[in-house]
Amino acid sequence: MGDREVIRGILAEGGQRLDKALAEATGLSRERIKALLGEGRIALDGKPASQASLKPAAGTAYAIAVPPVIPAEARAQDIPLAVVYEDADLIVVDKPAGLVVHPAAGNPDGTLVNALLHHCGGGLSGIGGVARPGIVHRIDKDTSGLLVAAKSDAAHEGLARQFADHSIERAYLAIVNGVPASAAGTIRGRIGRSATNRKKMALLEDGDNRGKHAVTHYKVLESFGHGASGAALVECRLETGRTHQVRVHMSSIGHSLLGDPLYGCANPRLRPVLSGLGFTRQALHAAVLGFIHPISGETIRFSSEMPSDMRELLEKIARL
Repeated sequence: MGDREVIRGILAEGGQRLDKALAEATGLSRERIKALLGEGRIALDGKPASQASLKPAAGTAYAIAVPPVIPAEARAQDIPLAVVYEDADLIVVDKPAGLVVHPAAGNPDGTLVNALLHHCGGGLSGIGGVARPGIVHRIDKDTSGLLVAAKSDAAHEGLARQFADHSIERAYLAIVNGVPASAAGTIRGRIGRSATNRKKMALLEDGDNRGKHAVTHYKVLESFGHGASGAALVECRLETGRTHQVRVHMSSIGHSLLGDPLYGCANPRLRPVLSGLGFTRQALHAAVLGFIHPISGETIRFSSEMPSDMRELLEKIARL
């Protein structure tokens, strides 16, 4: 086994979707296969694969690197949670900045998953694997705001379908460098791993088929100052949900998030404000989350107020 288990085989039939074919061949769930594809852990004929909808030919060799996991029941921790909604099938929480969503290298515990395991008494969907039970989607460690987790497998499958077909309503509040020239707009472009920094994602050039299609709609809610030396409070609505999507897309149009350590730094006029407040995270908050309840069929929608650190940042900027 070593650090990971590698499952290898040959597809006996062709023409099936990759996630379905591998699920049938390995016994892993389709959602688990999709998660492993998203993490770059599946190869076909020696080449990385990322698209669940791909239909490989019969005789295609596959290799799946399954990461090691720690038994979930051993990691339940009594960590405070801001629960917005909860029923027998799902739970919606308001995550604070600084809390990692699920255990990974460097963060074996003290995560949202550890808190959920304690709060729910271990009653979370197992589709995500025992290292990340119940997790249907993620937000970055230093992004605050709303996140839904599944307590039953049926809820997990239903929510995953909505995320896959982009029918989930998600709106983020971001404080950005400079004031966008257009009060509203749409940013489109494939997002994939940066070729120069593995910690970063990047907007890929036309013709580069790596990464995934991503669409962000933005609207300026409030502006402070003018042009590049100013700042703006922006609402970003997501059609897709890619890693670091808002951060990459806003940076790509010259308006990186204030405090973002990866995708840009504050302009000279704003740097003293950030340093004075000790504001060292990306100014990003998941403010709205709406979806169809996967069991009841009811349309539900939740909103979360901007956290105090971002409100204080806006107040300081407004006084400049």
